[in-house]
Amino acid sequence: MVGLTLAATIMATLVASPAAASSPGHRPLPATLNLPDGFQPEGIAIGPGPFAYFGSRADGRIWRVNLISGAGSELSPAVGTGSLGLKTDDRGRLFVAGGGAGNARVVDLRTGAVLASYQFATAPTFVNDVVLTGSAAYFTDSRKAVLYKLALDRHGKLPSSFTTIALTGDFVLTPDVNNLNGIAETPDGKALIAVQSNTGLLFRIDPRTGATTRIDVGDALFTNGDGLLVAGRTLYVVQNRLNTVAAVELDRSGRTGELRATTTDPGFDVPATVAKFGNRLYLPNARFTTPPTPATPYTAVAIQAF
Repeated sequence: MVGLTLAATIMATLVASPAAASSPGHRPLPATLNLPDGFQPEGIAIGPGPFAYFGSRADGRIWRVNLISGAGSELSPAVGTGSLGLKTDDRGRLFVAGGGAGNARVVDLRTGAVLASYQFATAPTFVNDVVLTGSAAYFTDSRKAVLYKLALDRHGKLPSSFTTIALTGDFVLTPDVNNLNGIAETPDGKALIAVQSNTGLLFRIDPRTGATTRIDVGDALFTNGDGLLVAGRTLYVVQNRLNTVAAVELDRSGRTGELRATTTDPGFDVPATVAKFGNRLYLPNARFTTPPTPATPYTAVAIQAF
């Protein structure tokens, strides 16, 4: 369960819903969220309540932002390695992909304490993103043809160990570059979807066997594909260095899809990942093309879901 302090804050801020906050007489939700200078954001997760969580690829800090007020504070301190993809659950936990460290950890959303950590792999490795299903957390490794699975029991208990799932089928690993990146569930919840950044291909993955099948989206490619988000039957694909978000209409099983629309925004500066709150999509600007310094400013931007 969410801790009492966090739960009380959520209840206090939920009185201003996304719709109410944008209606006459209410201050609109911030369109730009300021993150700490030098932070180098990568992942984003939203919820429970109107809170966004950001991970630093520079030092692994976790930063929490109130989406109603825009105010932010540190949830979890630097760990010396990066924090990449993030997901929260309804038990007040944050699952964090550890990038080049080849690991993952689970953080308490109330206290910022590390509840569990897992060492998945050694170099070459890049644990890039994570998705939560009803029974497990699955992590991609951009440098290996595998997924890492943390099995959760019906009470959500964290496991003491993990399972490595070898990927077979249509997916082909390209050495020395980033391959599988963002990961999500299919609309029917029976399989997983991942994007291969270097080729722009989308794959459906059977989580039981690791068998991969290329998703039929016609001639569409999603080069530089990074974070994924499934909302209903819409798959949002962030194409980081293209400053673009693509919307793909999927069938329920995630075997076929059609590119429905793409969008960009003047506030984009190499967005990496995406999460949804109300009718808005929130994307942290990773600024991969900007040399990072301790004084480099970083933001996340909100756009209308489409």
